[in-house]
Amino acid sequence: MPVVVTGSIATDHLMTFPGKFTDQFVEGQMENVSLSFLVDDLVQHRGGAGANMAYGLALLGMAPVLVGAVGNDFDDYEAWLTRHGVDTGSVHWSDVKHTARFTCTTDAANNQIASFYSGAMSEASLIELAPVEKRVGPLDLVIVGPNDPTAMVQHTQECRDRGYPFLADPSQQLAWADGEMIRGLVAGADLLFTNEYEHALLLQKTGWTADEVLARVGTWVTTRAANGVRVDRAGEEPIEVIAVPETKPVEPTGGGDALRAGFVAARQWGLGLERATQVGSAVATAAIEVIGTQEYSLPTGPFLERFAAAFGGDAADEVAPHLPA
Repeated sequence: MPVVVTGSIATDHLMTFPGKFTDQFVEGQMENVSLSFLVDDLVQHRGGAGANMAYGLALLGMAPVLVGAVGNDFDDYEAWLTRHGVDTGSVHWSDVKHTARFTCTTDAANNQIASFYSGAMSEASLIELAPVEKRVGPLDLVIVGPNDPTAMVQHTQECRDRGYPFLADPSQQLAWADGEMIRGLVAGADLLFTNEYEHALLLQKTGWTADEVLARVGTWVTTRAANGVRVDRAGEEPIEVIAVPETKPVEPTGGGDALRAGFVAARQWGLGLERATQVGSAVATAAIEVIGTQEYSLPTGPFLERFAAAFGGDAADEVAPHLPA
């Protein structure tokens, strides 16, 4: 049964600043910030959290169904996704708006300043999941990724109403959403994903304790950059998995999306939580070693060699039969 990925579909404009943002801040003047950073380069790539996760799942042989809204400039992007195994048959095309734009500058310490123009993404709330199920069959999992806020709320409620298992990934939308909205996006999720900052922000805004969150979700996965990943479940000891060491310069954009794709694919293969988290960690490292969120590949041999080096031969042997040829 298919995995449906709802979320943003965007074009990424990525820049690199050779210094540190913090060196430009003036103490006592933070309420009057006016900063400009001279960047080394500018590259444009396909992106958006929903499309990034779908791409990663497709590399792992999952044939995911992408659900989101785009503009009439999506032709080349759609061809790319289709060629890599993503089902785009449930993507909504806007008649009047461009595909969303993400602009991000990364400094020498891997800090990031980003802006996002929603564009056609604002029409994602026009999409319902029932027609997707009618087209592709019963839905095994729906990923509710960062997207138009109204669409995220609607997709989450439709999952609850129709009994679709869902993964809650509010991500960047936690920054402005209020506690009521966040509680609605989280409650009933089979899986909840946040990074370490979002973990704390979710607790602060909802007013819940960590135990209260775990009483409402099946599994809470928290990504911690170089410190790896922590997996929490109610009444269980946490699982901690290392970050697979990188061997090339790091561009962190899209690493979290890749980790989610690896984790979900491994769970769909029937692997346990620890092994799934390890697969996610390995996919994330492959993604951040290239510039662009959909520029990485996962050749089986090198992937397994690296996986075995990080997690052992037995772990690699368990993963190997599930990787696409």
